[in-house]
Amino acid sequence: MRILDRIIAPTERPYVIAEISGNHMGDINHALALVRAAAASGADAVKLQTYTADTITIDSDLPDFWIEDSESLWDGRTLYDLYEESHSPWDWHPALFAEARKLGIHVFSTPFDETAVDFLEDLDAPCYKIASFEHTFVPLLKKVAATGKPIIVSCGLASIEDIRETYDVLKGAGAKEICLLACTSSYPADILDSNLQRIPALSNAFPDCQVGLSDHTIGSTAAVVATAMGATVIEKHLKLDDADDSVDAAFSANPSQMQDYTKAIADGWSAIGTAHFGAASSKEERSKQFRRSIYVVEDIAAGDKFSAQNLRCIRPGFGLHTKFYEDVLGKTAEQDITRGTPLKQAMVSGLKP
Repeated sequence: MRILDRIIAPTERPYVIAEISGNHMGDINHALALVRAAAASGADAVKLQTYTADTITIDSDLPDFWIEDSESLWDGRTLYDLYEESHSPWDWHPALFAEARKLGIHVFSTPFDETAVDFLEDLDAPCYKIASFEHTFVPLLKKVAATGKPIIVSCGLASIEDIRETYDVLKGAGAKEICLLACTSSYPADILDSNLQRIPALSNAFPDCQVGLSDHTIGSTAAVVATAMGATVIEKHLKLDDADDSVDAAFSANPSQMQDYTKAIADGWSAIGTAHFGAASSKEERSKQFRRSIYVVEDIAAGDKFSAQNLRCIRPGFGLHTKFYEDVLGKTAEQDITRGTPLKQAMVSGLKP
């Protein structure tokens, strides 16, 4: 997969997305500051969400439209009220896109209906994200796929059959490049519910797709493990300050944490390396001196026999390999050798290499 100038593949450092979501506090200046924080964090992209309360639900007090879950961050609110607070006004988008582009960070969005796709096309969005709760919204999938641009799909709540249906709709409607993100749709998500084995499972089931993680856990543990398991795209929510009381703040990283997060992912990916054995660098090669080797530990005159009293296998490693120790015992010295001398083959009479 390619987004603008960035190749996304297992051979490349994971593509990290900083998600602003509803953390803008209803203030465009706060939103612009979040874009700047995303760029400063080392993330590859900053992502918005493009909807209004009216494009995602209706204003209703009927029971279906209330969130009644004591464990939810949004318990006791109507869907309309929540989305009215959390949406990013569409007239902010041009300024947010322009700020990101000025700073050299990719910028795109999650559209929640077909009108949002048309709007984002006018902003020349380079790719699209499908939210977990929208991946069963077939008209939206077809609309996004028809753009021909890369598509990242969060797979929260989805069975493998659900994901297959989404994949088939996207491919059938013209999608060329797809990334599937393992996701736990709880906020925040418990690390125990991460089930990161889904990442290689998705890769095996959809070998032409990139795979990754939409991370709602606290901290970077899940992201680093996901990287080791083959994630090529990782998404994390960003807030400006721990004091923010925005709708998604409870499971979002502050700017300092996001910097640590992107570094941990990059370091984790670098640590994977290759299945190389032996010294990995000239620095490690120098450490060979701390291996044991055969040293003379008592003065020896030419013609004396080598014994366990005048030879030992000790550090450092400048003498003969310890595998010759038993062969040397009982043989005679070709020359005078002082204590502390690393034993060499030429010093031993009749020693075969």
